[in-house]
Amino acid sequence: MISKEVLLIEIKAIFPTTSGSAVFLGNDQKAFVIYMDPMVGNAISLLINGTKSERPLTHDLMGLLLTSLGAKVERVIINDLKGATYYGRMIVTVENELQQRKVIELDARPSDCLAMAAQQNAPIYITRPVWDEVEDMSEVLKKMTKEKPGEEPEGEAPEEKPET
Repeated sequence: MISKEVLLIEIKAIFPTTSGSAVFLGNDQKAFVIYMDPMVGNAISLLINGTKSERPLTHDLMGLLLTSLGAKVERVIINDLKGATYYGRMIVTVENELQQRKVIELDARPSDCLAMAAQQNAPIYITRPVWDEVEDMSEVLKKMTKEKPGEEPEGEAPEEKPET
């Protein structure tokens, strides 16, 4: 039987890397990192900081489209990990004058799931099997957040593994 247990997590920090962004996720027990392209990492950073762009970015446009259709992102789930590739699901609910309520589950890159969760203020979950498999990067995150802006971090950043 496949476990359907999920754990609530949050975006802890976002750091630029040489070829993208490192997004640290987790809770009080553990933190892990997902690497993504710099455009999505920057979009997530803007969204969680409440910074408005001059023109709508892709995830802003998606949010506007969902809202106009009477839909919203209910939650996102990081549901699988194969090698260094994470997989995600976005759960969207639609409630409008044409139908009572419809739940749509979409396959999506975790980076897009995280951006939409930030844009829609939706909770982020991870399945128990993936949670148990990810490497705890809490100490790396603590070390990186203690660094002062403009200083080179001590030691090396975690090895970058591209998200696909």
